[in-house]
Amino acid sequence: MPAATSLGLPNVRGRVPLLVALSIDSFGGGCAGPLLLLYFVRVADVPLGKAGLVLTVATLFSIAAPAVVGLVIDRVGPRNLVIGAQFAQGLAFTGFFFGRSLWLLFLCALVTTTGQRAFWSAIFSLLADIADDGDRDRWFGLGGMMQAGGFALGGLAAGLLLAIGGDTPFLIAMAVNAVTFFVAGLLLLRLHPSHHEQTMQDTGPAPRLRKDKPFLVLIGANTLLALCMMMFGVGLPVYIAEALPVPKWLVGVLLAGTSVVLATGQTLVVRHTERRRRTNVMIVSGVTWAVWGLLMASLLHLPGALVVPVLVLATACFAFADVLHAATNNALSAAVAPVVGRGKYLSYWQYSFTFASVLAPAFFAQLFELQHEFPWLALSALALVASVTMFALDRAIPQSTAQRT
Repeated sequence: MPAATSLGLPNVRGRVPLLVALSIDSFGGGCAGPLLLLYFVRVADVPLGKAGLVLTVATLFSIAAPAVVGLVIDRVGPRNLVIGAQFAQGLAFTGFFFGRSLWLLFLCALVTTTGQRAFWSAIFSLLADIADDGDRDRWFGLGGMMQAGGFALGGLAAGLLLAIGGDTPFLIAMAVNAVTFFVAGLLLLRLHPSHHEQTMQDTGPAPRLRKDKPFLVLIGANTLLALCMMMFGVGLPVYIAEALPVPKWLVGVLLAGTSVVLATGQTLVVRHTERRRRTNVMIVSGVTWAVWGLLMASLLHLPGALVVPVLVLATACFAFADVLHAATNNALSAAVAPVVGRGKYLSYWQYSFTFASVLAPAFFAQLFELQHEFPWLALSALALVASVTMFALDRAIPQSTAQRT
């Protein structure tokens, strides 16, 4: 068995520019993303509360981007949309580098968040377009690995920049991210995938999708799973800092550990689950996240000596569920979608992550204030609801689409 096949890797010949672009893009995001809020406060001299409000409002204004992408992606092609999103975000971070006016910063934040949504709404259609027959799942896994690896390295670079002190690290991070967006966009210009254009009759707001009830329910179930995925980064730092008797540096170790799992494990997951139905893999991820939530809630009631070992065990459960979900969810949506209109389906699929990203901070904060274990118990319940929903939908999804290809 060839080494690439045993590792779950697809045929990458002629498509290396895409992989390099994904890595470079994610490195810039990992470097600048964690420093953006601090850039507003320390460089642009915007109060923390106002800076958070500016970024939140910009995010809310960008929420329509997946729907817009869904209207045009099958006519324009996902490659062109991804390239446009890269160049737009590059311009936005160039604006962050030079700008200090609050309105200019808001405009840059709006372009950035809209570009992000457009990118995520089109990138999986692009991966599906460039994949050979039978390699689609492997391409989703490899793409996720390249992004996770780039983001992890960018996060390390952000930590090194913070150690310098002063305004310079933030300006360097903004400049690096702008350059990586432009380089990624230029690399993607060398990619020439085939794409099935949508017919003239299908130019409206996804009439077929609106009538596809199983797919809409799948979006709802995946929203619950995406909420579990995002709650790790949102809730873990607060939980450790405010509620657990453990060293605060554990946050960085646990976050880095999960990034390593995502960066190395997705193609192996695809390789070892190729004979499993995608829906079953998603069900297992939901059940595992439910176990994770219960373990996190239990930390408040354990003897002090057991808190760190159980926290590490809980993180291992989270990482296992996360890598199963990351390697499977977009492949499932691509398989369920019709060939004509697949780009529209995949762009709307990203709403599950959009809704989860909007809900996660308030969901955690409100429940955490009521009782520290409530967010984790609620997540366990929601993960089980998602798993049961996936199990019920399994009969409505054809064998040929639920099976890995």
